[in-house]
Parts: sequence; C-alpha cells; structure tokens
Amino acid sequence: MEAAGSGGGGPGCGCKGIRSCLLCEGPAQAAPPPQGEDNFTYCPATGLAKGNEHSEFAGWAFPFPGVFLMEEFISEDEESEIVELMDRDDWKPSQSGRKKQDYGPKVNFKKQRLKAGSFTGLPSFSKKIVAQMEACSVLGGFLPVEQCNLDYMPERGSAINPHFDDWWLWGERLVSLNLLSETVLSMSCDSEDSIQLFPTSSKENGELNPPASLTETPACQNSGEGGPNCMLCPRLVPSREVAVAIALPRRCLVVLFGAARYRWKHAIHRRHIQRRRVCVTFRELSEEFSAGGRHQELGKELLEIALSFQGRPV
Repeated sequence: MEAAGSGGGGPGCGCKGIRSCLLCEGPAQAAPPPQGEDNFTYCPATGLAKGNEHSEFAGWAFPFPGVFLMEEFISEDEESEIVELMDRDDWKPSQSGRKKQDYGPKVNFKKQRLKAGSFTGLPSFSKKIVAQMEACSVLGGFLPVEQCNLDYMPERGSAINPHFDDWWLWGERLVSLNLLSETVLSMSCDSEDSIQLFPTSSKENGELNPPASLTETPACQNSGEGGPNCMLCPRLVPSREVAVAIALPRRCLVVLFGAARYRWKHAIHRRHIQRRRVCVTFRELSEEFSAGGRHQELGKELLEIALSFQGRPV
C-alpha cells in the first residue's frame, strides 16, 4: 500500500499526492506508512521462496522464477569511485524520501509519448558496468537505454512503494546494482489466483519434496483439505497473502524478468533502509521499440545516444 500523508510539505521533499517521507510527515502523522510483512524469503541457491521460520508458512516453499542475483558484482574500490562520480552531480528530490539522477529520454507514460529531449547518453562510468554484464547468462543481448540512480537515506524515511515498472517502453529485464548498504527487495502480488506450496524436505539444502512423493494421507482424502495429519499434501494459499523478501547484499547485481517482472510488484520498505543506499537501475527497450517493432527507428536513435556514454543527468 502507498502511504496516506500530506505529501510535499517539507523542504527538499519531492513527494506528491498520497506519498510521503519523514521530511513532509508532520507531527499529526501517528504512524509510518503501512509496510507489508514478508513471510517468505528467496533462496538464490535453489530458486525457491521459503516460508520464514516464525510465520505460518514455516516448512513450506514454492518456486520463485525470474530472479538472478550475483554477489560482489563490483569491488569496493569500484563502488567508491562510482558513488564519488555520482555525487559530483546534483541529486534531485524525488518521491517517498528518495533523491534521483536520471539518464534517459523524455517520457510521458500516461500519454505514451517519447522523445530524446535533453538526453545525452548514459554516464561514462557506466560503460565498464555494462561491459561486465555481458558475463551474466541472463543478460545476453541486453542494451540499456536508460539509467536511474536513486539515493535512499533513513533520515528521510526513504522507500519505494510496491509497483510494476512500465512495460510499454521498458523491456523484460530490469537490472539493478545495489551500492553502499544491504537492503531487502519485497515482492508482493495482487493476483486473485492461488500459489501452490510444497513442504520442504528434511535435507540440509531445504529442497522441495519431489511431487511424486507428495501422497495424500487418509485424513487429506476424507477432509479434502490439509491439516496437522497431512504434512505431505501441497497447500494452496491466496497470492495476496504471500510476500517474498529478496535479500540484496552490498555491491550485488539483481535482475528481475519473467514472472518476477510482470506478476510480482517490487518495493523497498522504509524499515529496510538502515544507512545510505544508492541503487543504479538499467532498463532496456520493449519489443515495440526494438528491431522489427513499430517504433524501431526511434529506439535505434535512443540506443545510439545511450551507448555513447557521454551523458549527464537530465
């Protein structure tokens, strides 16, 4: 949920409408904006979302596709250099206590209008980052056309509400580099359908029991539902009741694609910003603006500008 607040009432605040931060939340604000509680945690080693120990879903898991995470994508020295170069340019106030630097075309998503505007390309320091992405199997052919730097600080109550990134202009893969501190990417789903959970095995790796071994006990067959005597039965839960935490270590690269991009909303909750965090997000063009698409010529023009790596924040 988005916060109900006065929005935009504080100095240096970029909040609008129902969004708010600590700069604009007055003393009348009795509590911080609502923040969903994560009840599953994503495991990069297995690709499973596993029920948290103290939640009602402890001992249960389900496949969570569409996430690629690489730790230590850059070195400490590279991180320091990147942030130092960013800080030479101004950070503009943004919503929910964030600050931002944009390198991309001028877009009106509501009217679906797009032009190069004052876009002069991605920044020079990103050329090396983009080159390093080629080593990632999920990023084959990835050509970033836009870069957004976001600055989070606990003193501002920085956060970002659950949302989907646009898919009229931006393509399937969302690529983010997490700098300066660890955080948690919270995934939630508004779908009306259900998720099938499976009990995790007793093995140390916590793998799912193979579907063939999921046999119903007499109690399951008689009642038609799971219970304490039916721990081997799959379990159906409404998607809306599930929230998955993806831990993002400092200097990691995370890619969302497929179901994680189009079915699950992503968010950063205020409680998960403990110190300054900088996020660098790269986006590619959708099929409509790629080769063979309806607006391929405009897409080609924007890519040429982006990959010149001569840009300044717009």
